Formats: sequence, C-alpha cells, structure tokens
Amino acid sequence: MGARIRELRQEQGLTLEALAEASGVSRAMISKVERGTNNPTLVVAVRIAQGLGVGLSELMSRPRPKQARVLLPPAQQPTFRDAESGVVRQLLVPPFETRDVEFVRFTLPAHASTGELPGKGVAVGKHLVVEKGTLRIDFPDGSVTVASQDAFYFEADVPHAFVNVGRGECVIYFAMARVPR
Repeated sequence: MGARIRELRQEQGLTLEALAEASGVSRAMISKVERGTNNPTLVVAVRIAQGLGVGLSELMSRPRPKQARVLLPPAQQPTFRDAESGVVRQLLVPPFETRDVEFVRFTLPAHASTGELPGKGVAVGKHLVVEKGTLRIDFPDGSVTVASQDAFYFEADVPHAFVNVGRGECVIYFAMARVPR
C-alpha cells in the first residue's frame, strides 16, 4: 500500500506535508507507511485515501479498465488487514476505473471496532447486511444495532464506526453507491 500512496501523492504533485494537512495524518506516519516500515490502521488508511481524493479501494489497488467478464478469486480480492484491531476489509468486486458500486466484506473479531471512519466528501449510500454476529454502528447523533440477517441503509456523509458487540466474529457485507442529488 505504501508504494501506491507514494504513486498517487506524486501524481497529484503533493508533498508529504500537503498530504498530511489534507488527511489529518502526520507527515511522519505517512512517510513510514510509504516506506513500508509501518502498517496503517483502517482509520489512518481511510484518512490518507480521503486526503488523496480517492476511496480506500483505489488506495489498495490500481483500478483497471472495465471488462465484460472478470473472475476475482479470493487471492486477487484487494484486502486490508488492520493489525491493531484485527478488522479485515475485502473488496469483492473488480477494482474498475469507473466505480459505480463497491461491494465489500468486513470481518470484525469479537469486541473489535473499526474506529471512527470519517464521513465521505460526496454522498455515498451504504446498503449493509450482517451475515453473522451483532454490529453496532455509532453515529454522531446516536447508535444503531444491527443483528444477524438484518439489513440497514445509511448515507455515509457523517463519521461512523462499526463495532462488534458480540462474543464471536461479526461478518458484514455492504454495497456502496453514490447517492443521486
């Protein structure tokens, strides 16, 4: 991921200082991540992606031209592992250049949290289903608990956090799509 961050930063003509200011992540941390000497948490990676004006999926892998048919075995699914929390995020669709929809699988160990994810700069709707476990989603104005097999929709324009409130692993799937205005 570090090389991809450096590539995007340099493509945009950003210095480490400029990216630090845009993302709210320290220059030192960005430098360590770019050099591969430090692995970012999910929250840090999302903030860096926002500072670069891209989504986390684009930060994890280079988008490719759209194709009519693509097989994406698990080994080729862009996956982010947060070593600190144990949270795993898998992109389950090909990383196309034109991102109309993203389909993502999150796995949260018992009592794990993603930490507060910043709101998206554009209107993005998240359609979420809990496959296993119990998930609490924290928003600035309150929380919602989503049980196994429940579905929930929210617009991700505000900060939010996913918290596994169960004793076992929590697995969620969500599709993200831009919300028409």
